[in-house]
Amino acid sequence: MIKHTGGCHCGRVRFEVLAPAAIRVTECNCSICSKSGYLHLIVPADRFTLLSGRDVLTSYSFNTGIAKHLFCAVCGIKSFYVPRSHPDGFSVNARCLDEGTVEDMTIVQTNGREWEKQYPAGRGEFRDA
Repeated sequence: MIKHTGGCHCGRVRFEVLAPAAIRVTECNCSICSKSGYLHLIVPADRFTLLSGRDVLTSYSFNTGIAKHLFCAVCGIKSFYVPRSHPDGFSVNARCLDEGTVEDMTIVQTNGREWEKQYPAGRGEFRDA
């Protein structure tokens, strides 16, 4: 595991996440992910640290209300959020990671349009990114 840093476009929201140098991310086809181009790097909560910007985060929820989509209120970028599939962790947008620490990125397609089929147990399991 190595420390990756990242944040939103304006720089007010900054975070660090522990993950391998070669990461595996998912590209979901659900309504919000496909519109935003989000690439999910899902990690347990203890591997994510918000460094700055708590005061500018705003939350958006829809459907079941379990997912907490967190956006920077200044620039509008969702650099991480609490996903429905892993409510005790975070999904970091791999596109918001700073350059220099990701050595390789594998993108796997996920069928979020049929969420219940993708996660029949009602949630996903953590695995090394």
